[in-house]
Amino acid sequence: MDWQPQDQPLRELACCLRDSLNGQDRNVQKRAELMLIQATSNPDFVNYLTYIFCTPQVPPMTGLDQQTYDMVRFAAALNLKTKIHVAYNTVSPESLENVRRATLLGLRDPTHQIRNSAGSLITEILQQGGLLAWPQVLQELITLVANLPGDVPQVTQEAAMSALSKVCEDNRKLLDKDYGGQRPLEVIIPRLLEFTGSQSASVRSMALNTLQAFLAIKPKALIDNFDNFMSSLFRLANDPSTDVRRIVCQAFVQLADVAAEQLIPHIGGLVDYIIMQQNNGEDPELALDAAEFWLTAAETPALHQPLAPHMPKIVPLLLQSMVYDEDDAIRLAGEEDDADLEDRAEDLKPQFARAKGARVEAASDTAATGKAEQADDDELSEGEIDDDSDWGDPEEEWSVRKCSAAALDVFATVYHESIFDLILPYLKETLRHENWANREAAVLTLGAIAGGCMEAVTPHLPELIPYLISLLNDPQPVVRTITCWCLGRYSGWAAHLEDPAAKAQYFEPMIDGLLQRMLDRNKKVQEAAVSAFTSLEDKADTNLIPYVEPILRRFVECFARYKERNMAILYDAVQTLANSVQAELAKPEMVNILMPALIDRYNKVPDDNQEMYPMLECLGYVATAYGEAFTPFAPPMFQRCIKLIYQTLQEAINAAQNPDATEPDRDFMITSLDLLSAIIQSISPAKSGELVANAQPPFFDLLCYCMNDSNDEVRQSSYALLGDCATYLFPHLQPYLPTILPILLKQLDLDSIRDEYTGFALVSNACWSLGEISLHEGADLSPYLDQLFVALVTILSNENVSGSLNENAALALGRLGIFNSERLAPHLHQYADGFLKSLSRIDFDREKASAFLGFNRVVMRNPQALESCLVMYFQTIASLPQKTLSTEKYRDVQESFQQVLQGYKKLIPNFDSFLLQLPPAVTQKLQSHYQI
Repeated sequence: MDWQPQDQPLRELACCLRDSLNGQDRNVQKRAELMLIQATSNPDFVNYLTYIFCTPQVPPMTGLDQQTYDMVRFAAALNLKTKIHVAYNTVSPESLENVRRATLLGLRDPTHQIRNSAGSLITEILQQGGLLAWPQVLQELITLVANLPGDVPQVTQEAAMSALSKVCEDNRKLLDKDYGGQRPLEVIIPRLLEFTGSQSASVRSMALNTLQAFLAIKPKALIDNFDNFMSSLFRLANDPSTDVRRIVCQAFVQLADVAAEQLIPHIGGLVDYIIMQQNNGEDPELALDAAEFWLTAAETPALHQPLAPHMPKIVPLLLQSMVYDEDDAIRLAGEEDDADLEDRAEDLKPQFARAKGARVEAASDTAATGKAEQADDDELSEGEIDDDSDWGDPEEEWSVRKCSAAALDVFATVYHESIFDLILPYLKETLRHENWANREAAVLTLGAIAGGCMEAVTPHLPELIPYLISLLNDPQPVVRTITCWCLGRYSGWAAHLEDPAAKAQYFEPMIDGLLQRMLDRNKKVQEAAVSAFTSLEDKADTNLIPYVEPILRRFVECFARYKERNMAILYDAVQTLANSVQAELAKPEMVNILMPALIDRYNKVPDDNQEMYPMLECLGYVATAYGEAFTPFAPPMFQRCIKLIYQTLQEAINAAQNPDATEPDRDFMITSLDLLSAIIQSISPAKSGELVANAQPPFFDLLCYCMNDSNDEVRQSSYALLGDCATYLFPHLQPYLPTILPILLKQLDLDSIRDEYTGFALVSNACWSLGEISLHEGADLSPYLDQLFVALVTILSNENVSGSLNENAALALGRLGIFNSERLAPHLHQYADGFLKSLSRIDFDREKASAFLGFNRVVMRNPQALESCLVMYFQTIASLPQKTLSTEKYRDVQESFQQVLQGYKKLIPNFDSFLLQLPPAVTQKLQSHYQI
């Protein structure tokens, strides 16, 4: 290094770094941290840090001992990395070159922390400057790993391999680009394959792991060396290091996902190998990596047939792996009743609001309302199990047990009855096992195969269900927990028994048993019971109506006794019941049972408590089920929602103006907006209009702020509320349209979408709300009509948008024509084809009918514009349900079709010949229904 430090600054910086690590005296530490911040502006700051980092011997002038100095070197590395991370472009080229040299020296350092720091610095430099700013680093690292010229210590090889691995991981695609006729991977991949034969187990595992990272992108360099890669993989399969074998298992999992055909010739030996690794009792992580193979293979269609003959070996392994091991069994058996204990902070799961439109659904799911609705359950990424509903496992972390159960579940959906045949002897032997851990695993097994083996299991359910119900009283909470979950999986069978005697024998005891367990002395059993009952409610639907009263009474008891952790899932059970039985819940006697408990809880929960999210969501479902019966409860809830929205907006404004302020939790806004929507839909317009008119701050001023919020989900719920106001409270909305429409217009711009997942749903709700506004003659859209038309046509013609967004744009376009047909008529040819195709995917309802009403009015003003798609238009008319169209509700739409067809009859010279171009069934329907 050419640059040399001065003694005084070096001593000061070393002491400052030492003090920054002082955990005993916070004042000393804070002073040091402030001095380091001030020192960053010194142009030589990076040079001094680099010097300390790469100098292993204590500089005499610092006065530090070796142990303290080693800590100072580590602190220098941390500060150097931070400086490069936040201010890379301010570091001079000379200083950067010093850092590069120092990091390569640092890989040879005898101190473990310094070697690790050197690797971290290399990857940070490349992240900030890019690989092209230091291309020779790859060859430098490869040379060190390869032990050239032969004097490189093993620890240095490992440190260099760690850095090389990270560089490759961060630059996978960049390394596969062509630079002057060569791709870096053409050099790197053969060397990585060579390194899998290193004497160091650490180098072998990292080299293989790095190769595995490239599998997903399948670079040509790897494909060209694929035979060598497979050879290395099989050679390392019996490596003495469990770390290496873990990576081997991970590689097989990856191959099953991206290159399954490569595994098929070796499937027999591979099955035996994975079984052997999963049976490894010494390394749980190795066993889990092996178990992951079954789950991925089960989800890979190409492997289904090759694996089928091996199921008799695989299934017993999965069953064995689903039993708690001795240590877990002892720990779980020692759990005490805890229902009366307050929840600990670490037991409380974060609650998240679910905005209307947070999930973009398929066309058939959203056509009924026009809104993009929230799915029942969030999608789980691969390898995740929903703790609340999937396995009932009291352990939170992903494990061999959970992975095996998940794999069995998927295998059951692939092989069906053949899986059940393999499992049946095990169930007969183990369901009544004297050891609770075996009993519990058998119940888990029975639940896991419910999705794929229902037909095979059904003949056995009359015997199994009563026994499972008896297990709800098992002495072990873990058995009661898994039994609740298992019964939830089979509740659909019991709920839909047609014989009243059979229903009394199986369904009613199931209801009673789960309701009893809701008040179990163990919180996890309570949670499992409520979750299972929610599943039962969902599957039973209106079959629950005769049992609503006892169900509500048990819910009320739960509200009185549950601690905070289980409240969220209880709200979910209440809202699912409301969704299933609807008006039955609105009977006065039912209202008198449930509402006092809900109101009591509502009054107890503070505004800033996360329990507010599931509570407000639940109240929205209850309001929808109650309808007018919710009127007495609406005013205080409406006002509180306004208050919560206003408070959150104030916090957001404060956070925007004050960098030290925390961002507010916008979930309070989302759930409040959704409950306001539910109230407006449920009670009479006179009552809800009064609430809107008296709201403080003014309701629509607040809504405009929400429509402009930075959060996608807040805006999604805002547009859902806007659409409901247009539907039910248009006279109150009308004066605010000049303010609202420019905001809405801006939201229709597809370029404004930052995240497709939420963005499409957000724009979909904006389209739907525009369609609702368009239905009203008093909505003066003329100043914005041209821009609205362009935005909707852009959406309609974009093949990359979601189905529901495409359809809501078409619905809005059609409805715009109801009162704006003259303005839209000259542009009909631009959207007619897309409109007809989009609406063909939607079930017929009032929304679709109103879109056709507007479309027909535009057609009547410019019938020639439909020349290219007239046949499709006539076929569409013939496909509509004429019985429904002939009812009073759709009379205006049917008359508009009649006028259009009569108009074309006059316009087309030889109309009968034109009709002959249509399929005979279409012509017959048009002639019989419209007298043409």
